[in-house]
Amino acid sequence: MEAKKNTIRVLMVPWLAHGHISPFLELAKRLTKRNFHIYMCSTPVNLSSIQKNVTEKYSESIELVEIHLPSLPDLPPHYHTTNGLPPHLMNTLKTAFEMSSPKFSKILQTLNPDLVIYDYNQPWTAQLALSMNIPAVQLLTFSAAVIALGFHMSGDKEEKFPFPEIYQREYEMLLLMKAINESPGKEFPFCEALRRSRDIVLVKTCRDFEGKYMNYLSRLVSKKIVPVGTLVQESTDQDEHEETIQWLDKKGKSSTVFVSFGSEYFLSKEEIHAVAQGLELRKVNFIWVIRFPQGEKTSTIEDALPDGFLGRVGERGKIMEGWAPQATILQHASIGGFVSHCGWSSFMESVKFGVPIIAMPMHIDQPMNARLVEYIGMGVEAVRDVNGKLQSEEIAKAIRKVVMEESGEAVRKKARELREKMNEKGDEEIDGVVEELVALCGNK
Repeated sequence: MEAKKNTIRVLMVPWLAHGHISPFLELAKRLTKRNFHIYMCSTPVNLSSIQKNVTEKYSESIELVEIHLPSLPDLPPHYHTTNGLPPHLMNTLKTAFEMSSPKFSKILQTLNPDLVIYDYNQPWTAQLALSMNIPAVQLLTFSAAVIALGFHMSGDKEEKFPFPEIYQREYEMLLLMKAINESPGKEFPFCEALRRSRDIVLVKTCRDFEGKYMNYLSRLVSKKIVPVGTLVQESTDQDEHEETIQWLDKKGKSSTVFVSFGSEYFLSKEEIHAVAQGLELRKVNFIWVIRFPQGEKTSTIEDALPDGFLGRVGERGKIMEGWAPQATILQHASIGGFVSHCGWSSFMESVKFGVPIIAMPMHIDQPMNARLVEYIGMGVEAVRDVNGKLQSEEIAKAIRKVVMEESGEAVRKKARELREKMNEKGDEEIDGVVEELVALCGNK
């Protein structure tokens, strides 16, 4: 397929994870309404998973472009994605992606786009684009607060990060440093990728709750920070999820919590038990998504849960294995809280749909996102013990405050206010993005 004349042709290269590909695709959809033609570049296994989301409406303006990673003994093609990837192969995948740069170079030569939009850990894509005089801009799918903190820490600055509300506990810091130290190569690619972005950096955020972090980040990197909004995926056809909707329809307004920890984090049996006990202590309605790593499932849902749990909760609880229509569930009137790992996409869905958060961060950026949840007043964190273990009593206490107690009304009100603000803004952020991208391409 060929792009129409006078359109701006953009090659998008997200990291090989659903939590990155999905917001890139949502931005692509919004840009197509403004005379942009998008080439979405990823591995075949990732493109096959998003094919259904490129509906006929977008088929003329979003083109899927395959990039094939080199064949490595431990990394067959079905592992060319983070979905289901054994954790010990994550760095192998990052290395293989960078090793595909000669193939990416050929894609650039063939398509000759007006602009490249790349992800957080890919300075090599920006470098290749620059070598062909193609401007490259980074799209970051993390919060501006987290990015600013990361860049601040990388500079070995003696002064403290100027926003004390965004911090890490000791056990969280140890986990993050371990991940950074295990990253391939001598230099963590995040900062280098950020530096190579041309004039601006796109960030999946909103100025309403991250304005001061955006301003500080702009000063750190000497680039304009351009918010792209929530980039929440369009809801799928509700007819496909009729059973779940019918179950929710039987529950009272704001009486139910949705419990999910993202598509790429798997609770240990000990953590599953802590969450189950917290839900049972609170006697709240819940719909809970439980996932097991691909190829590692050794037990049934019943085996993973405490003995007799399903019988005791009865109709109060619904367990879904593997996947659930998260956006559809969060929009339902019966949902009064979201027990969440605070991945940035889940955070944004809570904001868009006005659902307060019971924060249970797991790793990487999630603890800082949880601090932001509390700071802006749209949720409460279920605090772990000093060793980082979940505590069922704290989970129950956080659920009670957010969903049931009068003291949680301020949290519920804040969630509603943010939803209304997002609805009022409409396409304001995308208009700003389009203006910046058009200017960049004009100055090529």
